[in-house]
Amino acid sequence: MEVEKCSLEGLFKIKSTLIEDNRGFFREHYRASALKEAIGRAPLFNQGNHSRSNKGVLRGFHCEPWDKLVYVVRGTALCVVADTRPESQTFGSVESFLMGDEPGSHFRLFISEGLSNAFYCYTDVDYLNDVSAEFCPENRKGVIWNDPTLKVVWPTTSPVVSEWDAGLPTLK
Repeated sequence: MEVEKCSLEGLFKIKSTLIEDNRGFFREHYRASALKEAIGRAPLFNQGNHSRSNKGVLRGFHCEPWDKLVYVVRGTALCVVADTRPESQTFGSVESFLMGDEPGSHFRLFISEGLSNAFYCYTDVDYLNDVSAEFCPENRKGVIWNDPTLKVVWPTTSPVVSEWDAGLPTLK
């Protein structure tokens, strides 16, 4: 297992080996000790979520007060992480990842509290999202998916978005 630091402070890519044989495959998708060594503290996950999104759906940018560990189990998605922490040196910067099935890659992202994430579904997508705190609607925040400050080049200008996501404010 390899945990590599990304360009945004608090964002890590977790890569592991795929073991295949005639029965199928096995992949370890995270190990707490490897994550602890990389992030400098023990990871703690208190809620696990599984969403299924249709082709053409865009979710996010969601920014909640907890760490996230995300994984595209099935399908292919463009996952984008934005630094929405005003005090950060990389405030307003983004990093993009093609995740999931080919042409994506199966790895996980550890997204520290304060960073926002969004994803666009090239296909139908199953998405796992483990978080360090239980969901509380009052803590739900975000940034509009097409924020001009973030300058994300999405695959489409008219994705399917929820009413909540469509009503999010800009970063400014």
